[in-house]
Amino acid sequence: MISPLAGKPAPKELLIDVAALEKAYYDNVPDMDNPAQRVAFGTSGHRGKPADGSFTESHILAITQAVCDYRAAQGYSGPLYLGKDTHAASDPAQRTAIEVLAANGVSCFYQLKNGNTPTPVISHAILRYNDNRTSGLADGIVITPSHNPPTDGGIKYNGPDGGPADTEVTTWIQNRANDLLREKNRGVKRIPYEKAVHEDCVSAYDFLFPYIQDLRNVVDLDLISTTGVSLGVDPLGGAGRAYWQPIA
Repeated sequence: MISPLAGKPAPKELLIDVAALEKAYYDNVPDMDNPAQRVAFGTSGHRGKPADGSFTESHILAITQAVCDYRAAQGYSGPLYLGKDTHAASDPAQRTAIEVLAANGVSCFYQLKNGNTPTPVISHAILRYNDNRTSGLADGIVITPSHNPPTDGGIKYNGPDGGPADTEVTTWIQNRANDLLREKNRGVKRIPYEKAVHEDCVSAYDFLFPYIQDLRNVVDLDLISTTGVSLGVDPLGGAGRAYWQPIA
């Protein structure tokens, strides 16, 4: 069945109020007596809505600090690669995460010019750095609720293998984050964003070209170019929208 909205601009009633969403992200504080507002890692991270108090600045502060604590316990002293998608809550969440990472002295790389980074690109950066290493390993955070509606936010942790962390790891991070939230995040280290981005441990980095240049090692692009096939791509406003023209 074809939607009657197919090929048409979204009607006004379907659009979100981005300013109101960002205000809810900063203003709402989770009620820890409400299970729906606690940190809960599913198959691909914690997801929620700023409007109902399930994805807020408090959550990102606690989760990022929990990741810092976990990687310190595991001895992961390599860089942490940080990516975000185009959901409205992802940009403020990245700013919050950088504040915590910088305060903890974690070597952190985020996309140059505040750009967006698809999850596979973060995985590629982790694997590329960890190749032939047995210590000082890298890991990553991706701020995305994947295919969830534009009102939602999400955050997930990728370990040194580049993929989503397993349940043992996410349970540790989830429990630590909820403990921090119960203590009103008093155990969270944080410095203001304007200072954080100028810390020596925080770097703006272009993930795009290393990923695209490595594609020829997994896909025979020369063969594809000789077939005469025409490809049409619509990233639908997603995190990969900046990647397709350079690939072409």
